[in-house]
This record gives sequence, C-alpha cells and structure tokens, in this order.
Amino acid sequence: MIFHGGFYYYSETRNRRHIYVRRSRTIAGIGNDPGVRVWSAPERGMNSDNVWAPELHLIDGKWFIYYAADDGENDNHRMWVIECESSDPRGKYRCGGQLETDGWAIDGTVMSLSYGRKYFIWSGWPGKRNGQQNLYIAPMKDPVTISESRVLIASLSQSWERVAMPICEGPQVLKRNGDLFVVYSASGSWTTDYCLGLLHNKTDEVLDPDAWKKHGPVFKKTDQVWGVGHCSFVKSLCQTEDWIIYHSKSSPQPGWDDRDVHAKRFTWNSDGFPDFGAPLPRSAPLTPPMKRKNRALPIAA
Repeated sequence: MIFHGGFYYYSETRNRRHIYVRRSRTIAGIGNDPGVRVWSAPERGMNSDNVWAPELHLIDGKWFIYYAADDGENDNHRMWVIECESSDPRGKYRCGGQLETDGWAIDGTVMSLSYGRKYFIWSGWPGKRNGQQNLYIAPMKDPVTISESRVLIASLSQSWERVAMPICEGPQVLKRNGDLFVVYSASGSWTTDYCLGLLHNKTDEVLDPDAWKKHGPVFKKTDQVWGVGHCSFVKSLCQTEDWIIYHSKSSPQPGWDDRDVHAKRFTWNSDGFPDFGAPLPRSAPLTPPMKRKNRALPIAA
C-alpha cells in the first residue's frame, strides 16, 4: 500500500495471472473497493503464471509495478516490471521486461536514496536449487534496469528465520532521520511463525554487506494472531502517524489460503528504531487513523 494525492493505493494479484489496484480515501476503506484490473499475464511465456506480490511505485513521475512470475515452473521465477501508460496508477500498463537478478527471485522492491540513486532489493536463491532464500541488493540504471551484479545483505543466521524453511523475503524500505531500515519477512510464509526481521544501516554504503546490522524478530505471532508478515508502510491522512500494513493467518494450520490484510499504527523508540508492538487480536475494534489508538484493522479478505 502507498499514499499519493490524497488516496491510498493497494496492489494485488488474483487467479495467479491478473494484477489489480484498489483505491480508497482511508486505509480501512481499501477492503471495500473492488479494484481495477490494470494488467493480465500473457497466455504463454516466462511471465505467464504464478504472478506474485505486485508492488506499486511512483518513480520520477511515472508509475511502475514490480512483480514475480514464471511459466508454471517455480525454478523459473524471476522479477518483472510493468509501466503505466498514463498518470493514473489504475490505468493500463505495458510490460517493461524482466530484471536481471542472477537467478530465482521474488518480492522485489525499489529503494530510492539521495541524488537520484536507486537500488533493487529482493529475495533470491543462493544457487539454482530451492531450499533457502536470502536478501540481495543491486544498483539500478533506471526503473527497469539492474546495472550490476547482486550483493548479499541478509542470509539465514537466526533460528526465527528458519522455521519450516530458511527464508528471508518481502523486503520493505523504511527511512527516518538518516537511518535506513529494511524490514523483511522470515521463516515459512505458510506457518504460524512467519514474522518480521529488520536490517539497519546508518551509512550510505548500501552495497557493503557489513554495513547492514540484523535485528529481530521485530514483529511476531501471539497466542491469538499467527503468521504476521510481508508488510508495507504508510502515513495517516494527517501525515503525522506511521502505519504498518501486513497480513496474518486466521488459522494455526499450515497454508496460505487463510491470510488476510491488517493495518496497525506503530511508533518509534528513543534509539530511533521502529516499535511495531504486538499484533492485536482479530476481534479488536476498528479504530481509524488520527484517533491516537493502536488497533488492528482487517481491511481485505
């Protein structure tokens, strides 16, 4: 989810082949908007199936959506980008091609820094076989082109990243007061132990693996809420509150079909780190932003 021009926008896939964009004046209202289909995968080809996790980005005045896809074979999953043909993020998009990620890749996001520098961050395999997902970064020549080979910034060093399978995925960028954070999802997304970790970098050396320090888990399950992960961040309408958007499981049983989307206000600690607190029960009353209360918001099934 992103906020632009007085609206919240939310991108998603349906039926593994279609990308939709929803729009709402409020965070909670996203669940009420049916969305507009902005792109469909081709009938055949390397991006014809298993379209996952589209991300909507406004870069240099143009709208782009980054997504993962394959030809029906998971080994061929790669990152792709589509570019909007109009100024409306719900307009039609054309394919901008595949991004060169040096192998299997999902969950790509763009990090924009000072002086126009842009970097792509994604989850990938270290080799050609499934079994582990790391986080990688690479500089971008433009919004559709990765210009150098990938650099490893997070591998699976902690037990909370290795439940069911060693996984780091879903990276999201969060910046504040000169601190750079990459918040990512860890462990199997189909499990109750899916959670969020955090990488912190206080330097401009984003391609230096040693500049990234790992913390976590920073957001994890409770006795009533399970499998919290794959987040994004937005401001409230008044632009004074920070909100995290994430999904959780409605059942403790393994699987993906029971996930839905929630939102929660978060704050900042005195050390400059985000404090996401704990996910509140699914039965927590809906409290919109600007009410200065911390509540979970079920916003889309």
